[in-house]
Parts: sequence; structure tokens; C-alpha cells
Amino acid sequence: MYEPIRTKSVHTMADPTDADFPHRSREEELDIQLAGHLAALLTVTDDLRALAPCPDLDAAAERLAGQVARLRGVPPVRATATQRGGESHVMALHRRAHALAGRALVVAASRADTAAAILSAERMDAHSAALADPREPITAG
Repeated sequence: MYEPIRTKSVHTMADPTDADFPHRSREEELDIQLAGHLAALLTVTDDLRALAPCPDLDAAAERLAGQVARLRGVPPVRATATQRGGESHVMALHRRAHALAGRALVVAASRADTAAAILSAERMDAHSAALADPREPITAG
């Protein structure tokens, strides 16, 4: 009465071990995500360095660049920051940096990357201190 099915089901056609598309492990995905957050934090840090030069920001930028290079296998591309904006722009950059450091901390904790987690926590502390008292220079990590 019914004609037999002659084609494979779409559920059996999609083989999860198929090599037609790249597969990444959870650790590789977390590495990519962490490198992206740290690279974004590095960009904001470079912008802050251009607007309010500080030796601590220089050291933090170098540490961030080192972590991004470790995760990606190549040094990060760094653009020259343009000096623009006033005090409100600097505070907006500190808020952005604080949020990025928080995201990086969450991912670093997920992948048990102690070095990146410590660096992210130090940057969060530094930016929250700068937001609390904008006249004080950043002295943490």
C-alpha cells in the first residue's frame, strides 16, 4: 500500500563526524572568545593611554598584548589611538574597559586560565578605581 522510502532521512545524512566543516573543541572556542575580549580591552587601554598617559597603563597594555599573543599564537595588531574627547570620554572608556575586563574574567575562569583571570581582575579593579575618583591616576596592575 505504501511505497518504501528510498532516500536517507535528513537526520542520518548529517553525520556529526563529517569533515566537511571545521570542528572546534570547547577549549578552542573559549580561547578564541578570551583572546577577543582581551584584544578589545587592549584597544580601549591604548585609547586611554593616548588620552591620559600613565606608566601603569603602558604596563597593562604590554601584559594584555602578551596574553593575546599567547592565546592567538601571533602578536595583536595595534592601531594608533587618536586623541579626542575630554573627561567624559575618558570616563566612558574606563566604563567600557571595566565591562570588557569583566567579560574576560568570566571566560578566563571558565577555561581555568589563571594568568588571564588575574590580569582581568586587576584591570577591573584599576578601572573601577578610576571611575570612583577620576582625578587619581591608575595605579593598579
